[in-house]
Amino acid sequence: MQTLLFELRGEFITLDRLLKATGLAPSGGAAKAMVAEGRVQVDGRDELRKTAKLRAGQVVGLAGVRITLVPSTPQPTPPPAA
Repeated sequence: MQTLLFELRGEFITLDRLLKATGLAPSGGAAKAMVAEGRVQVDGRDELRKTAKLRAGQVVGLAGVRITLVPSTPQPTPPPAA
C-alpha cells in the first residue's frame, strides 16, 4: 500500500479538494464521483460526504493508497530589515 503525507496549510481541507490536490482524482468532479461511489474511507470508515472537513491526524484511504494529514510546519519569520 502506498502511503502519502499531506501537509495542511490551514485548519482543514475538504475531502474532494484533498483527492484533487494529491493527484488521486484528475478533477474536482472526478473526486466527488469517487466519494459518491463509496470508494473513499476516512479513519477506516466509508465516507460519502464529498466536502467532509479533514484535519491533521486523520487518514484517508482509497484503492491501495493511504493519505495521512499532518499539520504544516511553521515557516521561520525573517528578521526585520535594518
